[in-house]
Amino acid sequence: MTDPQIALMMLGLFIVFVFLGFPIAFTLMAMGIGFGYYAYFEERRMWREFNRLDETVATTWDQWSTWIEGFFNNRIFDLFVNQTFTVMSNEVLTAVPLFLFMGYIVERANIVDRLFSTLNVAAKNMPGSMGVAALITCALFATATGIVGAVVTLMGLLALPAMLKARYDPSFASGIICAGGTLGILIPPSIMLIVYAAASNVSIVRLYAAALLPGLVLVGLYLTYVIGRAIIQPSVAPKPSKEEVPDIPMTKLILMIVTSFVPLAFLIMAVLGSILFGLATPTEAASIGALGGIFLAFVYRAMTWQRMRESVYLTVRTTAMVCWLFVGSYTFSAVFSYLGGEHIISEFVQGLDLSPLEFLLLAQLIIFLLGWPLEWSEIIIIFVPIFLPLLQFFEVDPLFFGILVALNLQTSFLTPPMAMSAYYLKGIAPPEIKLTQIFSGVMPFLFCVFISMALMYIYPQIVFYLPELMYGG
Repeated sequence: MTDPQIALMMLGLFIVFVFLGFPIAFTLMAMGIGFGYYAYFEERRMWREFNRLDETVATTWDQWSTWIEGFFNNRIFDLFVNQTFTVMSNEVLTAVPLFLFMGYIVERANIVDRLFSTLNVAAKNMPGSMGVAALITCALFATATGIVGAVVTLMGLLALPAMLKARYDPSFASGIICAGGTLGILIPPSIMLIVYAAASNVSIVRLYAAALLPGLVLVGLYLTYVIGRAIIQPSVAPKPSKEEVPDIPMTKLILMIVTSFVPLAFLIMAVLGSILFGLATPTEAASIGALGGIFLAFVYRAMTWQRMRESVYLTVRTTAMVCWLFVGSYTFSAVFSYLGGEHIISEFVQGLDLSPLEFLLLAQLIIFLLGWPLEWSEIIIIFVPIFLPLLQFFEVDPLFFGILVALNLQTSFLTPPMAMSAYYLKGIAPPEIKLTQIFSGVMPFLFCVFISMALMYIYPQIVFYLPELMYGG
């Protein structure tokens, strides 16, 4: 077999092992080291030396020791160590544990229940008021944490029973929570965008600026659907009675907003604004956010030693997963490229004679399908780098490509049969809520994601306007 054929076999075996359920990070490292040993075995010179020794009657111990030393002194081990050091010293990735810690602290600070209650009262005269309140709460909470499972689970425990008690259609209510919980992937400060920046060498500051308008467009589409559906079909979202949402004085409502909505919104805007306006690096802003999250937890009297321990543990666990995925991916991709696999794929795609639009559609279709069995982190770290070398050939801006990928990854959590947000919600929903009901509820929101992606294709300035306005072309 030729080296490119071995590279393709390497990729195929990796996909097989992933579907068999092996841990992805360690599978990447094992495959990278295993095939890398072959790839970097001094162009297989040692095998030829071994055959020569067999044919030579008079062999010396020095010749054998030279061969044995070469057998164990393979460059793949140097590569693996260097890639590990590169990942651990990556300044962009330093922001990941800090943003994660901020999110886990906010999750445990009892902010979300206050926020949902306040927004529910403030929007009570709006069609689908409780759904609107749940969606906005999801958007803010998802933006603060960036952890889909945490947002969907917590909002499922908090908002879903309230909406069911208010006679909301179970499918409609489930779709709101599942869709709202995924917004943290796209809306800054997004951990996914940090990971993409580290994988593609695109400026994280420009990525955050580029993601703002698409994120707001998607939230606007979600709200339009919720309110429109409530107007057209009032039975799915009945107007709350005074017993369910009582009238309160305006002064008390303002006080509720000041004590629940304003602190979290201010924390998010302070972190995001300091990044976008160049007042702090993403790592420094994440540090501010983590400190702000601890401060809010103390103010709300929700900080305990047990919650701090849980937040630190979850932060370390998730960060370790992301970093080891990067180590495995870097090692795997280096060996894959050295064997010629990347060149084969590049030649194949270029030989299809696609237009830039067709290439983007093909890439997004592949990422959409990969979203069924894989998490967003695995797609960004492992498979997106395969497309990155092709962007220059098709004259596609990596910034634009990254925002499309972030939008597309919303679908990986919403598309049956592997819609993870639906499974998160099903795990804590009342027993009478069927998985098929949750699936049917997320489908209109999935359609909204496709509309937003189409708008990005038709009007790319939605992506480029803020980066060009703030930082130039």
